Amino acid sequence: MHTQLWNSILSQVSRSIDAHRFETWFRPLSLLESDDPEVISVAAPNQFIADFLDQHYKPILVTTAKQLNFRLKDIVFTVGEGSNTPADVEPEIKEEPKKVAEPKSSTKTTSYSYPQLNKRYSLETFVVGPNNEFARSAALAVAEAPGKTKFNPLLIYGGVGLGKTHLLQSIGNYLVSNSPNTTVTYISSEEFYLNFIDAIKNNSTKTFTSKFRSSDVLLMDDIQFFAGKESTQEEFFYIFNTLYQNGKQIVLTSDLPPSSLRGLQDRLISRFQWGLAVDIQPPDLETRVAILKKRAEEDNLDITQDILYFIAEHVSSNIRELEGVVIRLLAFASITRSDITLELVKTVLKDSLKKEKRRVTINDIIEAVGNYYKVPVNNIREKNRRKEVAFSRQVAMYISKSITNNSLKTIGLNFGGRDHSTVIHAVSQIENLIKTDETVSRDVSYIINTLNE
Repeated sequence: MHTQLWNSILSQVSRSIDAHRFETWFRPLSLLESDDPEVISVAAPNQFIADFLDQHYKPILVTTAKQLNFRLKDIVFTVGEGSNTPADVEPEIKEEPKKVAEPKSSTKTTSYSYPQLNKRYSLETFVVGPNNEFARSAALAVAEAPGKTKFNPLLIYGGVGLGKTHLLQSIGNYLVSNSPNTTVTYISSEEFYLNFIDAIKNNSTKTFTSKFRSSDVLLMDDIQFFAGKESTQEEFFYIFNTLYQNGKQIVLTSDLPPSSLRGLQDRLISRFQWGLAVDIQPPDLETRVAILKKRAEEDNLDITQDILYFIAEHVSSNIRELEGVVIRLLAFASITRSDITLELVKTVLKDSLKKEKRRVTINDIIEAVGNYYKVPVNNIREKNRRKEVAFSRQVAMYISKSITNNSLKTIGLNFGGRDHSTVIHAVSQIENLIKTDETVSRDVSYIINTLNE
């Protein structure tokens, strides 16, 4: 028997992967008796786990085994029960677990219609800040209990490169790791459209749509691409209804909130609003620095804090662009074998590091308006109805809408949790006053100029 050797192998493996993967793939295994001293035979509870381990973990296990016993030649996985289990091996929990490839199989245990999940996208690697905290929390809630929360459908919206796809695929990767019996389907709306066209041409639409109707979780990226594609919308409408009525989870992303999507059927937009629509805003400075730092650590790139702040201050708040800067630095450092200094960053990235004004926040605006009109900031935020406070609040809302990219919903939340209709009313009021009252027009212009400076 190789009991001691097998437990030593498991102990080393537990230090190289996260605790959940160890529990999922290795805890159910048991050691079989073997007449061959050069081969370890291991029993798995089912064929899927045996095949998965053979395909994805065997090289790691064999290499580890040979390091511990050079005479060992192979590890064989079979289905059955053995006499020994690894119950005495406790997985080591690591903050930054190594990433191990997940299954791309379409077996009955975990299946995909379109398995393009990027394993780098996880809830752990998603950098959380004030701009995306709510969206990340909603994604985690859905991943932990798909179809059982009020967040169905969950629609995540926001600008390009802010992390929508990361969150969407993180849900899928979480379910693959934690719910191996869940059927997950991930696809972009563009790919759905193109494959649907092919299905029509091949008279196989029933087969095509059945893949989606049988999903436990449907993850669809960039739903706005369906605009103007009536037949595709029609088919997706029936898929949506089937999944929703059966209590299956639907998660979508788009560049705009449901009410602002154009070219989509009203009945689809209505269904998108049944659950929760949550936005992701551009990250603030601290979050951008955290994103850069995490990416640099992942790429084993040594970048000092002052350089991280320099990049974060001068590069657009688009996360993809931030990560692109790190990739360029990595490439340059690898080719030239140079240390990354501030002067080197300025030289190499002179085209990317464009001078930008500091991004004005809603907090900046509220403070500026409060100082100008001599109104306490807390009064502007709270439900104070005094005339001078209400007017200052409307001015602050108007400026927030005018010079930031925040949604009406986000603006309202920063003013005591008011809804978007209140913001629309405030903006309309100030717009009218600017046209008719020279004093108001001058005051608003002065505050905006002060903020821009």
